[in-house]
Amino acid sequence: MRVLFAISLVFAIVGCCASWTSGEEWVSGKIWEEPPIVTPGECGSPPSDAIILFDGKDLSQWEGGENWKIENGYAIAQKTGITTKEQFGDCQLHLEFATPEVIEGSGQGRGNSGVYLMGRYEVQILDSYENKTYFDGQCGAIYKQHPPLVNASRKPGEWQTYDIIFTGPRFDEAGNLLKPAYVTVIHNGVVVQNHFEIEGSTAWHVPPKYEPHGEKGPIHLQFHGNPVRFRNIWIREIRELTYQQKGQEPEKKEPEKNEAEKAEAEKTEPEKKAENGQNQ
Repeated sequence: MRVLFAISLVFAIVGCCASWTSGEEWVSGKIWEEPPIVTPGECGSPPSDAIILFDGKDLSQWEGGENWKIENGYAIAQKTGITTKEQFGDCQLHLEFATPEVIEGSGQGRGNSGVYLMGRYEVQILDSYENKTYFDGQCGAIYKQHPPLVNASRKPGEWQTYDIIFTGPRFDEAGNLLKPAYVTVIHNGVVVQNHFEIEGSTAWHVPPKYEPHGEKGPIHLQFHGNPVRFRNIWIREIRELTYQQKGQEPEKKEPEKNEAEKAEAEKTEPEKKAENGQNQ
């Protein structure tokens, strides 16, 4: 048996060497667009293509931002939730939060907040350090849909990070669901949601259900009665690279028309005839 194994191994190596020296390389035939250059951030700072949603100075990017208190480079949740003025689709979202250092309450009453993607799909924020509650409602959960894979919470008052990769759902023109939403959540450097298929909008009192909406929506940070702190919030829009198959003719685009050409193209036949009559 050992001899047979040795012989088969030799043939396998010889076969591989033959393919390496034949000069034949497999190619996909896809001609990709060039990936854009992005300069990574250092020591927690955002990358060069990020949209800064909160830099520690003001909440001008948010509706309701005037209701939160800003001090020492962070914002404290109070009065109402806040919602981004800009809307986003597929994205990478980074934020840092800290639940109150002084423990008050228990379960859902302790350090409660949430990150709503497209204003309707919630990643739960909660003080889940030695704090029992229902599993699909603890920190890192997709609220009422899926618990975090592990509990990676730090102690109350300590700063924590969320890095969220989100792919929004797709609907056809009639409002039928074509593709569900997916989310990956990294909590304090630990994967707690792994490309989870979101089942629909998250709510406390009704089961998840998809309602048709556009490909972009706002980010919402919840105020749930607890003074949760936030800092260093930024987002990157994710766009898939495009490609052409080798040998395929590139798509021909009509040249852009100037304003005069656009106005001429939009004229009705009676208008054109009237103008021709005046010019004769």
